Amino acid sequence: MSPPPESPAHGATAAEGFTARLKSALVGDPTARFVYVNNFEVERVWGRDEPGLPGAGLSFSSATVNRIEEVGVLLADEHDAVVLKEAVDPGYAAYLDALGAADGARLTVDRNVPDRSVTADALDSPALLGALRALADGRTYLMPLGISPDEERLAEAAGLPLAGPSAAVCKEVNGKIFSRELVDAAGLTAVPGAVCRTVEELAEALDVHLVQTGSPVVVKESLGVSGRGMVVIEDAKRGERLLRMIERRAGADRRVSVVVERWIDKQADLNYQFVVGRDGQVGFETVKTALTENGVHRGHLFPPALRPDQVEELRVAADVIGKELAAAGYFGLAGVDALLAADGTLYPCLEINARFNMATYQNRIAERLIGEGRYALATTFDLRPSRVHGFDEVRAALGELLLDGTPRAGADTGRPNGVLINNFATLNAMLRAEGKPYGRLYAICVGDDEQDVRRTRERAETLLNEMVAKP
Repeated sequence: MSPPPESPAHGATAAEGFTARLKSALVGDPTARFVYVNNFEVERVWGRDEPGLPGAGLSFSSATVNRIEEVGVLLADEHDAVVLKEAVDPGYAAYLDALGAADGARLTVDRNVPDRSVTADALDSPALLGALRALADGRTYLMPLGISPDEERLAEAAGLPLAGPSAAVCKEVNGKIFSRELVDAAGLTAVPGAVCRTVEELAEALDVHLVQTGSPVVVKESLGVSGRGMVVIEDAKRGERLLRMIERRAGADRRVSVVVERWIDKQADLNYQFVVGRDGQVGFETVKTALTENGVHRGHLFPPALRPDQVEELRVAADVIGKELAAAGYFGLAGVDALLAADGTLYPCLEINARFNMATYQNRIAERLIGEGRYALATTFDLRPSRVHGFDEVRAALGELLLDGTPRAGADTGRPNGVLINNFATLNAMLRAEGKPYGRLYAICVGDDEQDVRRTRERAETLLNEMVAKP
């Protein structure tokens, strides 16, 4: 159950850290400057012209989603920069500085429009674009979470090359249809299912995998994200209803873009990451237990409860998938969702994310502050603040539970236990944009074992709820 050792890749050593390995793989220079643009839910842009599923989930507040971009400060090394929608809260900035967790420059857009992505705000920011153009020196690259046409326009306006491939390539390989066809072609263990590009193919897939088996199925939009674009169909009657609704929406061309898969009872959801270099080399990074709720990502637990042979199976799958991604023209970080079934079967690829994910933003800080032999629970706290809170209030509420660099008792390694806040802006985002009493904090609970980190989370949640309950 120990975490897999990180793989030195593309000329950078494990000692040089995650960002150095990423830069070596993508631009051949571990000390290049990356300007991080953390455009969460880039799938919304990729999927603009794609047929969707009716009633496939409600959108989470865009104001909150767009402020997750603040987590990008955790990736920036001392020569990097990160583009933000707003300046970091002074108390939170001081906290990160004390941890040594965020070393790069912070650039803000000219005006934060809450329901726009950080990329859209940046494109509408003459002062920011001027600052970005001033960074152009032949060794500075724009590094988005994911590359869509919006990020291509930003790169052109900023005069900075992208560190990754074209938006067209990213969109193609990010699709669940691409993942499904790759798994089938490569002979990896696949969840029984089918790719559907027409209404007729969907009808056939529902008949084969739902009606004939009596098993529930999951219907997924190829470019769905965060639990949206996914519906669970439990019986033939509901399948017929969905099919009728899709037929009405599809119109004359009968086009759909979905994957149908049988429901699999699980032991655990997994997410593993690897980097595909421009030269086609594949460097395995991490594997974590992914925590989900109704298909929505809720955090990670690491190290995962996997045997060494299961980790090795994922490494082999990463190499297979990475080489196929390279053949399709993709280079960059890839995150793959996998499933360990209740019967012990390991399905190594449910879908490929041709972009960063939340686990990516944990890599650099985990190397620096968590270390081997420790347990970490990356989690969220959903709160109901009636007013805007500063980070110093969070610090006071958590007290000694806050992991802030202060020496304290911990594991034998000497590294302390506690709660590390890795995104603060989302606490106040909805209040400021919509006036609604909802906020979210992202955190990493660090401890000696799984029970320890779960107890820490429970205690932190109690303290934070007490904080927001105060007038």
